[in-house]
Amino acid sequence: MKKTLLVVDDEPTIQLILKRYFEDEYLVVPQPNGQAAMQWLDDGHEVDAIVADYEMPVMNGPAFIKRLRTSVLHRHVPLIMLSGKEESSSKIQCLRHGADDYMVKPFNPEELDLRLKNMMRKLSF
Repeated sequence: MKKTLLVVDDEPTIQLILKRYFEDEYLVVPQPNGQAAMQWLDDGHEVDAIVADYEMPVMNGPAFIKRLRTSVLHRHVPLIMLSGKEESSSKIQCLRHGADDYMVKPFNPEELDLRLKNMMRKLSF
């Protein structure tokens, strides 16, 4: 059975790139913002990992991280943030709120894949 990867990003191009790259190994579920993603998770869906954008409408990345990490069911799901923001302050904010990693756009999908696998491998010990 495939693992489930939740992609939270308001850019259809990023959703498509991630879906195409990961679809052989994961069931890729796209959501347009943090609020829609939390609603989907609260509806009882389970995920193995999450890739989320920093800047989104309705509920941005930092707010999504806070909500996710206070969720009893989903607080331990590996989470990588993607962002066009290179400043240390944005990275620190995300990591402080509970993101497991932070990658700057444009990104290499292979590197993202390896980071996800390394995180999930650590959880399986």
